[in-house]
Amino acid sequence: MKKVKEYLKKYFVTAMGAMAQGLFATLLIGTILKTIGQYTGLAFLMDIAGYAQGATGMAIGVAIAISLKSDLLVVLSSAVVGAMGNAIGAIINDGAIVGWAKGAKIDPSDVFYSAGPAGAFFAVIIACEVAKFVSKKTKVDILVTPVVTLLVGFGASWLLCPIVAYIMYYLGVFVSLATTFQPLIMGIIVSVVVGMILTLPISSAAICAMIFSPSAYLVAISNGTEEGFLLAGGAAVVGCCAQMVGFAAMSFKENGVGGLISQGLGTSMLQMGNICKNPRIWIPPTVAGAICGPLSTLIFKLKCQGVSAGMGTCGLVGPIGVITEPNQNPALMWTGLILLCIILPAVISVLLTILFKRLGWVKEGDLTLEDK
Repeated sequence: MKKVKEYLKKYFVTAMGAMAQGLFATLLIGTILKTIGQYTGLAFLMDIAGYAQGATGMAIGVAIAISLKSDLLVVLSSAVVGAMGNAIGAIINDGAIVGWAKGAKIDPSDVFYSAGPAGAFFAVIIACEVAKFVSKKTKVDILVTPVVTLLVGFGASWLLCPIVAYIMYYLGVFVSLATTFQPLIMGIIVSVVVGMILTLPISSAAICAMIFSPSAYLVAISNGTEEGFLLAGGAAVVGCCAQMVGFAAMSFKENGVGGLISQGLGTSMLQMGNICKNPRIWIPPTVAGAICGPLSTLIFKLKCQGVSAGMGTCGLVGPIGVITEPNQNPALMWTGLILLCIILPAVISVLLTILFKRLGWVKEGDLTLEDK
């Protein structure tokens, strides 16, 4: 059992955390620069954004390989494996796979669905673990290690990525359909679940990058559930903001301005150690998300897609994703962003924390960060 826990931590905490950093350094930074470029007219920022976003798979590969303590040649080769895993997927038509890996589309209604960050995640882990058996074991290591890493990585990508893409396809279809027909319930579910994932030591950004991918958006358009797809993305943004802003506000007394910035613009994951000690401190921001999520889907109709949906106020990527989404009512959008992403999460979380302290559920120091 101890070994199982070690492997789970190694792959789904350490490696996934590294994947999130790879995403942030490329896709997310690219999104921020692209937005600034669009609003300022600085074309070179949009050029940089294009290069950054194009390197997403490679950055994920390198980040995961480093987190797994791989040798240098394995790390460098993992850049290629990450690119393959991120790009390979399946061609899907009406819910069925009609083309494996990265074949050519035959029918105009075919949709190519890439495995994205999840594909890169699994392919790189497999390639790195196999490559460890040959790395630095021969006199021609400079040839053997890259070849083995690339061959294993390609095999893993070719076999697994279409399956991953298929799962992501149906997950995206479910979220789009459910939000279209039950915006109240799905507003609560999406906001709470994605927000909690953001606080957990796994990557909400990577998960949203897959669920709300461009391919998923095309499928939603073809199914007539485009509105539900975008509203679910907006609810995800609100849920993430609720966690980050909520924890930043309710712990301001203990952590000061430094804690406010590190949690509000960084990550609520910093509170994970305190949550393990007293899980009740997680209730206020989660309740805030449950309240703000349906307000977003039903009243303010905030819309978002892609990786931005899982970022919250981290670098303001979430709000930027909402702002750049077209066909929204500007007044409702800005009011919703300010109210649902900042004011309500802060107020609800602080009030509930005060109540919990009076009930004895939360004590002074329960929200103090170790390195504030």
